[in-house]
Order: sequence, then C-alpha cells, then structure tokens
Amino acid sequence: MTRRLIQLLIGLFLYGIAIALMVRGAIGVAPWDVLTQGIDGHTHLGFGLLTVILSGVVLLFWIPLRQKPGVGTVINALLVGPSVDVGLWLVPAGLDLWLRALLFAAGVLLLAVATGLYIGAHLGPGPRDGLMTGLHRRTGWPIWIVRTGIEGTVLALGWALGGNVGIGTVLFAALVGPLCQWTIPRLALPLPAPRTPAPASLAPAPETPNQFDGDFGKIAPGSALSGPKT
Repeated sequence: MTRRLIQLLIGLFLYGIAIALMVRGAIGVAPWDVLTQGIDGHTHLGFGLLTVILSGVVLLFWIPLRQKPGVGTVINALLVGPSVDVGLWLVPAGLDLWLRALLFAAGVLLLAVATGLYIGAHLGPGPRDGLMTGLHRRTGWPIWIVRTGIEGTVLALGWALGGNVGIGTVLFAALVGPLCQWTIPRLALPLPAPRTPAPASLAPAPETPNQFDGDFGKIAPGSALSGPKT
C-alpha cells in the first residue's frame, strides 16, 4: 500500500505539471482544460482552483451513477489543481513558438506517463475517468462513445467561453490514447492475490497471475484506451 500511495502521489503531481506545460504551450489544450480556461477567463479564480472546483462538480454526477470513489479519487480531486499552479509558476508564459511546441509535446508525453502511474496504483479513478466508466456501466454504450460525448460537450462549452482550442487540442485527442495504452500496463503495480483458505491435505494454491485491470475496467486492445479516445 505504501508503494501504491507513493506512486499515486507522484503520478498526480506529474499530471498537474503536464497540464501546465500544455497550457504554457498555448497551441491548444485538452477539452477539460479548455473548459477550465474558459471559466477562468470570466471568473479569474485561477486555473488550479478551478480544476479542483470542477473535480468536485464532476464527483456530484457520480451520485446518480452509483459510482464509488476511492482514496485515489479524492487525492486526485485535491492534488492535480495545486500541482498545475506549481507548473504554471515554474514555466513562464509568452515564449517563442518553437519553445511552446516543445512544451506541449513534453506535456503530452508526461501526461501519458503520469496517467500510467496514477491508474497503475489501483486506488481509484479520477473524477472525470470515473464519470466516463460510470456512464458506460449505466448506459451500456462503448467507452469511446461515452468519452467522445463527454469531452465533445466539454470542449464546445469551453470554446464558447473563450478557452484555447487549437492544433494542440487535435494533437492531444489523437496522441494521448495510444500513449496511455502503452504506459498504463507497463506502470501498473501488481495487486496482491486474494487469500483463500486451502484444504489441509492440499498444497497452497498458486498465486493468481498479475493482470492489470486499471480504473477503466479490463482494457483490451481497441477498447477503452484505443481510438477513438482522448
């Protein structure tokens, strides 16, 4: 559990830094970040604080879906926003285009690694991922349709509010799914095998082979994290 908690915290902190790098890239951001930028443009509450607030709002939608949060869900909702602010403080705005392009690319790669770390800790999905899987279970619709519908709605609302939609938004949608498909299984920690009492006359049952099921449910090629997916 200690190792899982440490991996979770590192993953979520890096997730926030990755978002900050993409924001500073200023060539377009992920759909949820477009919404955050749009709201921030009207409220001026700050990107990090709004990230926390939006996470709380999303968790309210878990209630009718009967989605149960884990400790990782709560930490996700509270930690990612402040870590975004740390990244925005470290990286200045208004850089040259070539530097911003590099920042964006680094942000996408780092986000894929961070996703693998935090999901691989098996301590609960993030608020937005849980909304996706909850709707998937309740409606029976394929994950990619649910995710596309959620993020399409969020993107349209954020764009209407003035969020930064650009080539980076398209690149994020095209790249992050395949990258996460690669990082998640490789960074997943093995879960302990369930302990079942064995008859005295028999040798102890062998441990169940490690199998990553992630926070998206069982991931098969071409399903939850492969295209089309953000």
